[in-house]
Formats: sequence, C-alpha cells, structure tokens
Amino acid sequence: MEGVLLQATIYLTAMVIAVPLSVRLGLGSVLGYLIAGIAIGPILGLVGSETQDLQHYAEFGVVLMLFLIGLELDPKALWEMRKKLLGIGGAQIVLSAAAIAMAANAFGVPWQTSLAIGLTLALSSTAIVLTTLTEKGLMRTEGGRSSFSVLLTQDIAVIPALAILPLLATATAVAFSEDGSIQRGAVDDGHHTMSLVEGLPAWGVTLVTLGAVVVVILAGRYLSPILFRYIHQSRLREMFTAVALVIVVGIAFLMILVGLSPALGAFVAGVVLANSEFRHELEADIEPFKGLLLGLFFITVGAGINFGTLFGSPFTILGLTLGLMLLKGLILFGIALVFRLKGRDKWLFTLSLAQAGEFGFVLVSFGLQQAVFPVRIGEILLLVIALSMLLTPLAFIASDWIGKRLSHDNHKDDESPDEIEEHASIIIAGIGRFGQVVNRMVQASGYKTVVLDNDLATIQLMRRFGFKGYFGDPTRPELLKAAGLETAKVLVVAVDDQKSAVDLVRYARRLRPDIAITARAHDRLHVYELYDAGADHIVREMFDSSLRAARYVLEDVGLTDYEAHEMETAFYRHDRQNLRELAELWKPGVPVSENEAYVERARELNNNLETALMAQLDSTSEEAPETGWRPRGDASALSGVQRSTAARRPRPGGG
Repeated sequence: MEGVLLQATIYLTAMVIAVPLSVRLGLGSVLGYLIAGIAIGPILGLVGSETQDLQHYAEFGVVLMLFLIGLELDPKALWEMRKKLLGIGGAQIVLSAAAIAMAANAFGVPWQTSLAIGLTLALSSTAIVLTTLTEKGLMRTEGGRSSFSVLLTQDIAVIPALAILPLLATATAVAFSEDGSIQRGAVDDGHHTMSLVEGLPAWGVTLVTLGAVVVVILAGRYLSPILFRYIHQSRLREMFTAVALVIVVGIAFLMILVGLSPALGAFVAGVVLANSEFRHELEADIEPFKGLLLGLFFITVGAGINFGTLFGSPFTILGLTLGLMLLKGLILFGIALVFRLKGRDKWLFTLSLAQAGEFGFVLVSFGLQQAVFPVRIGEILLLVIALSMLLTPLAFIASDWIGKRLSHDNHKDDESPDEIEEHASIIIAGIGRFGQVVNRMVQASGYKTVVLDNDLATIQLMRRFGFKGYFGDPTRPELLKAAGLETAKVLVVAVDDQKSAVDLVRYARRLRPDIAITARAHDRLHVYELYDAGADHIVREMFDSSLRAARYVLEDVGLTDYEAHEMETAFYRHDRQNLRELAELWKPGVPVSENEAYVERARELNNNLETALMAQLDSTSEEAPETGWRPRGDASALSGVQRSTAARRPRPGGG
C-alpha cells in the first residue's frame, strides 16, 4: 500500500509541476507530460518497471479520447466536411504514409514494417497543434481550418490503423524486463483473455464481430436515452458519471471479446450518441478521466524512453527526426499548393503538421505488443516521435517568421497594394463587421471616407456593392501616408489584431498629435492598451450590444421600458467613469490580478456601481409614468433594429 501511494505521489507531483510550466512556456500540455516522465524516469530514476504496468491502464485514456472525438463528430457535420476530409486530410495521410514507408524500405526495412512505420509517423499531434492554433487565434484562418481538417481525418484514421497493424506482424512479440526496458519474447503470465470468437470458423468470427458493432449502434440509438432518463430521475450527479463510464468500459470490453480494438467501439458509440440530448453531460463527466489517463499515458511514455539508444546514436536519431519533419513538410507544402493555400496560410499548414503525434505512441506501443515492430525500431520510433513533438514549437516560430518575411511578396501582382487615388478627412483602417457599420453610417451622413483593409476578398466584395475601398495593410506607415494621414481629421482603427491596433494608434498619435482617433477594443485590457497608446474614443466591440441585451432582460422580468432604459443609461455612465479610473491604475505588462491597487479599486467601484443602480431604480420607479415609455427611435427586441447611442464617449471611452 505504501509503495502504491509513493508512486502516485511521484507521478502526480511531476504532473502538477511540469505540465503548467510547459503550458506557460508555450510548449503545450503533451510535452509537459513527456518531460515529467523523462524527469522521473531516465533522469532521476524514481520509477521503474511498474511504469509498463501503469501504461496498460493509462491506455484506456486513448479509448476515452476517441469516444469524445466521436461525440464531436455529428454524422451530418462529417458529411458536410467530406471534401476537405477526403481531399486535404486523405491526401496527407496517404502520401505521407507512402513516402515514409518507401524511405524506410530503402534503408532495408521489410515492407510490412515499413508500412507500419509510415502509418505511425504520418499522424500529427492533435493536442499540440490545436492548442497552439487556438492560443494564437489562427483557427479561423484558412491555414488553421485546413490543419484542423487534416487532424480530424487523422483522428479517424487511427481506427483502421489499429486494425491493420496486427496484419503486418513480422517480429516476435515483446515484453518488458524488470528495469522497464523492452525485451524480445512475450512473457506468458498464465492468464488467458476471454473471447467470443475463439475456435469459431472465419464466417462465424465475421458474424459475431459485425453483430457486436450492430449491438453498439442499436444500444446507443435506442437504449441509451432510456438509461439516461432513468438515471436522471435519481438527481445524483455521481450516477451520471458512473453510467458514462459504464458505457465506455462496457463497449471496450465487448470489443475485446470479439477481437476488435476497444478504441473502435468507443469511437462508433461516440458518433452514435453525438446527437443525443445527453451528449454534453457525457462530455463533462468523461473529460476529467480522459485528461488524467492520457496524461498518465504520456508520462509513462516519457519514463520509458530509452536514452541509452539516443546517446548511443544521437546523430542518427536527430537526423531521422529532422528527415521526417522535412519529408512531411514537403508533402504538406505540395498539398497546400494543390489546394491553393496562399501566403502565411500555406506556411502555417506546412510547418504546423510536420511532426509526429501522440497517437504515434499508441501505435508504437500497440505494434510492439503485436510483434509488428522489432525492439530496436520501436525504441527509435518512440524517440523520433518525442523529439519531433519537442521541435513543434520551433516550427510554429518558423512559420510566423517566414510569414512575416514573405508578407510583402504576398502582396505583389494581383494582390499588390492599391494605388490610393483620393484623400478624405476620415480614414477607416479595417473593414470587418465593425468597420462596415461605421463606414456606412458616416458615408450615409454625407462624409467621404478612405477605407483600408488587407483582406482582398473583403475589398472586392465591398466594390461589388458599390462601396470603394483600397487593398493594403493599414498598419504600414507608407500606406497610411498615401491615404492622407497627414491631413485627415479622424482615424478609425477597426483592425482585428489587437497588437496591430495598438501599434497603429501609437504610430498615428506620434505622427499626428492633433488627429481624432476612434479605436475598436476587444476587451477592458485592450481598452487600457489603446488608451495608453493615445486613442481618443475607445469602443468595446461587444459592450453596446451587451447593454441592449441586458436591458431587454430587465424588461422581460417586469421593469417598464422607461425603468430599463434608465438602468441601462446609469450602468453605461458609471462603467465609463470606472473604466477611466481603472485605466490610470493599469500597469503595462502586469496582470491585473497581481496589481493590488487595481484589484482593490475595482472591488470598491463594483460595490459602488451596485449601490448606484439600486438607488437609480428606486428614483426611477417614483418618476416613471404609469403608461409604458420607450425612447424615440427604439424598436422591439425582435425587430433587430439597432438603437443609436446618445453621446460621444470621452477618452478612454465607454464602449
């Protein structure tokens, strides 16, 4: 018992130290788990042979992951994405697997093992890539969406890969020695697994296997709603967790009985339950178990890496890792050209997916157990996968650097910046949803504008509807000068990128201290940055719409139109004043949670705001007319008509 508690303490301590640190450094959680395993295994020697026993339990995290992936894949959504999944995703997997297999075969590896290596290394890291794309705000770009399509296809491809690997077995099954190293020859532990297909003829095995899959589908479709409604009546949260685990564990056990991968059954069940009303409950209940078990799995992989192999042939291992990333990168670059990805999207797509992924660990471990990989090749594959994942953050840095270096080249020929033919007193930098409304209202009021945006498709769409705009990066000083910044009266900064907006405001204020600058802010912190840069009027992009929504809520709970309007006005007035006060206390580069003066004053102002609103409601109730009152120009919530704001907002702005 003491030994178990000691090992649990070691694993959990390594996890809580290494993973948050890795995430803060931008390396991702998966690399944190791997580093934790390397630290407690090969480096410190705190764990030993029990790592391999733990790995068998931790592999259930992969089953849970595939179940959750299935829950996210509504069959209808899968059908709508079929072109990208089969096109970009299918091309990447087939071409990468074939190229890697041919390269391995050229080095004298048997074709069966070469094909297994190709299938294993063709997969990229879903955990690292998706996390990084989300953190960098790149998921909405064409390169980000294409990368997601490939990753989704790869996740699905794991299922047939697990089914194919046992057919490629050429070596002797492996076992693990007491010190955790891989050995040839499986050890018979005297235990025999249960099976429903043992001793059956081929046709019988096929019927039983298909029957098990049909049972999973029918049970998920018709029995699971009844089961969940029954559990729901108990009103016990832990029962939902129990039934979620019962579903996954039971399906995994059934798949093992018929000789299929438990991951396959879990994935099929997830897809079947994707449209269930209990889908989100299932996700919430299983996610913590999946995260912990997957984390434990990656730690055991890191702890089991044979650094003797790495130190014995460091140049060979590093050369294979770089060769793998170069080969996959060339294939991805070719796919990007075929599917007409351009500029930064092309390089993002190419470099973000060039590594091997966490499912490679799963396939290597499975392949060693099924005698697919010789021991030496298995050890090398584990090292190559781990090193390629460790190099992935550098690949993203290279993608950013190359994208910036080539940004000027991407604006040549048909995408070169437009020659600006005229000047106006108002310059609008950025013509997305925010900038479009500003531009339409200003032009409808009789004023001319010069519109700049670096999205060629948006500018072309504007022109089709009769609005003039110029293509080019509005943050470039020469383009701003060509647009007439030196003589303009007003600059509207409505670009999407927060840092670019701050830099643009700071540059314009330095060049033209007298120009009026209205800037779009993403949130409060962005307001402070723009305020510090010198913007006159700062509008939080969601603030006005959120105020209007809150007003409708107050009307729906019983306040009159007049009372709700006065509460909205009072909140706006106090929030604007609070924002100006807090802007003076904000310190660049210091998180607001660590700024004691800011936190203390924010709490005081929040209490004052609540008191002021209650007082406003009391006074408004006494003054309000008996009949309903609605401000002029307003419309009902269902009409969708925007209500104009009443006053200009002084710096730093209330919006």
